[in-house]
Amino acid sequence: MKAELDLGDSGARAESVSEFTRRVKTLLEEGIRPGWVRGEVSNLRAQASGHVYFSLKDAGAQLSAVLFRGDAARQTVKLRDGQQVVAYGEVSVYEARGQYQLIVRAVIEDGVGRLQQEFERLKQRLAAEGLFAPEKKRPIPAMPATVGFVTSPTGAAVQDFIRILSRRGWRGRLVVLPAKVQGEGAAAEMAAMLGLAQALGIFDLLVIGRGGGSLEDLWAFNEEVLVRAVAGCTVPVISAVGHEIDFTLCDFAADVRAETPSGAAELISSRFVDGAARAAQAATAMTAAGESALARATERLDHARSRLRLLSPATQIEQGFLRLDDCANRLVSALRSAVQLRRQQYGEIRSRLAQASPEARVQLGSHQLLSLYKRLQAASPASVLNRGFAIVRDEVGRPVARRAAVKPGQRLTNEFSDGSVKVKAEE
Repeated sequence: MKAELDLGDSGARAESVSEFTRRVKTLLEEGIRPGWVRGEVSNLRAQASGHVYFSLKDAGAQLSAVLFRGDAARQTVKLRDGQQVVAYGEVSVYEARGQYQLIVRAVIEDGVGRLQQEFERLKQRLAAEGLFAPEKKRPIPAMPATVGFVTSPTGAAVQDFIRILSRRGWRGRLVVLPAKVQGEGAAAEMAAMLGLAQALGIFDLLVIGRGGGSLEDLWAFNEEVLVRAVAGCTVPVISAVGHEIDFTLCDFAADVRAETPSGAAELISSRFVDGAARAAQAATAMTAAGESALARATERLDHARSRLRLLSPATQIEQGFLRLDDCANRLVSALRSAVQLRRQQYGEIRSRLAQASPEARVQLGSHQLLSLYKRLQAASPASVLNRGFAIVRDEVGRPVARRAAVKPGQRLTNEFSDGSVKVKAEE
């Protein structure tokens, strides 16, 4: 008999391992929000698939972690065993082993982690003040005539910026406002340059930015003095800091964020490029319309000139001469045709007379008779003898046509073209 488990009067049902593990997974994933975890990297394993498995540990615990291929490709930190890092991710459960683990989305070194926390605190405080409010954003001028770029004049970013504007044919004026973009005092220097640009009053648009780098390299763009200067600037500002994945507080405070300085240059010149294309199309259309109108007017003028020429007395006289010449040519042609017709008829009569003449039939008969004579001569015995043959005759002069008719000892005569010879047949 099969033993049954007594679960009491509560009516509870025994769960399978999969069901229980799935319930634990749901509780963990819904109950624990994503966050930052600090620890030491150990048991690092990079798979051929691109996924990276490792553990985060400290003196009292250890946590399994996985960095999937897509997230691993975006990281700037190269993981190694023993490295102190701060990882951002969410808790998940690998049901096949009943093991919980951290699904890592971002990894930064431990020192960078403190900067990241400071970044988040300052971002929340300034956002609460309304510095990043969408309603404060101003539209970027469609075609700014004068653009100021607050950046390092020796950096690669300004060279890329100028190169793209030149390649796209932008016709505005660019003023580089030199300032430090990294290190102590960089934020204050860039804020002062923004103030100077506003005081000059010549700029339609300002760009502030630099090339990519680590969080420490870009930290000047997260300092409060510069963020407030960008948010309070009276001239529209584009923030173009770092690479596409880099975000700074200036990006949130500016009116528009560009992923890179090159992206800012493309954004500034895009309306100009579109306008230049439309202007070129309009110029082409105007040229085509003008050429078409000129062609129609020329055609009407040529038509009027033709009519005037046809109605002039000189043209009428010329037309009379043309008709007279045409009549003369037609008369000459008619006479030539009549003469040619008579000649043709005369030739046909001569041909028929020649065909009916006895001379032709006599000549034809002579040719036929001569042909028969030649054939007769060719078939005569003398002609055969002249070609090297001989005629064998018996005693009475009859031709012997077959060997079987010859008897041993029989007297024969061999006739040649120039005479005959008596012979005697032998066996």
